[in-house]
Amino acid sequence: SRDGLHFKRWAEGFIRPGPSKKHTWVYGDNFVFWGMVETKSHIDGAPAELSLYAVEGYWEGVATSVRRYTIRIDGFVSVNSPMSGGEMLTKPFTFEGTDLFMNYSTSAAGTIRVEIQDVSGKPRPGFSLSECPEIFGDTIEGRIRWRGDRSVRTLAGKPVRLRVVLRDADLYSFRFGS
Repeated sequence: SRDGLHFKRWAEGFIRPGPSKKHTWVYGDNFVFWGMVETKSHIDGAPAELSLYAVEGYWEGVATSVRRYTIRIDGFVSVNSPMSGGEMLTKPFTFEGTDLFMNYSTSAAGTIRVEIQDVSGKPRPGFSLSECPEIFGDTIEGRIRWRGDRSVRTLAGKPVRLRVVLRDADLYSFRFGS
């Protein structure tokens, strides 16, 4: 939910029970405890992650196990594309700030490129797709740049659209800021 009032729910499972073994795939498995906790990653230098705790082995035997699952910060929903590629185009909006930041993840061969357009769909000078180097990696706050290390400051307050071209990549969120 963006506003705390309207929620989108998906029919697909968020956490799967994992490999079939004793005390898994039974009624009540993966019942997630209330709340999430931000925890330090076990990988040196990696950003924090969200931890969820869920039961397994519910109604089996005399004990229930608890398993910890982790997910990237703001990693619940993404715009996703296969290696063959895909695009996302936003509705027109205005922003404040000097930089565009994105939370994304690509495969080793995957890429993301970003174009800033006017409301009619024409690329803004200096912010075309061809002027955006291929972006790759896995970060929750990657700063997006165009040739010449161009800042988006000159476009602040003007109506724009973002065109995002993805290949084997996930785009979780974006924001403008300083």
